[in-house]
Amino acid sequence: MPLVESWIVARIRSISEGLQAIRPHDSEVDCFYNVVQTADGDRLLHLSTFGSDNRQSKPKSSQSIQIDEEMAKVLVQLLKTTFPNL
Repeated sequence: MPLVESWIVARIRSISEGLQAIRPHDSEVDCFYNVVQTADGDRLLHLSTFGSDNRQSKPKSSQSIQIDEEMAKVLVQLLKTTFPNL
């Protein structure tokens, strides 16, 4: 697994329910993942989304996030709550 440079992207440090008025997106994007390792030996899930098919320029990474084990536990619980049929 490649080592992560800490300045490339930020890790998610918290997840809270938002108060924004959100609606479903009209477009879809592709997402690639990698498992990377920090200098301390911790594993991170790195997710990168790429521009929609309507993007004017060639495809490039639009957003990147990294999730550590503690945040993964929070996400797993949130997914189970949101999608009880999983």
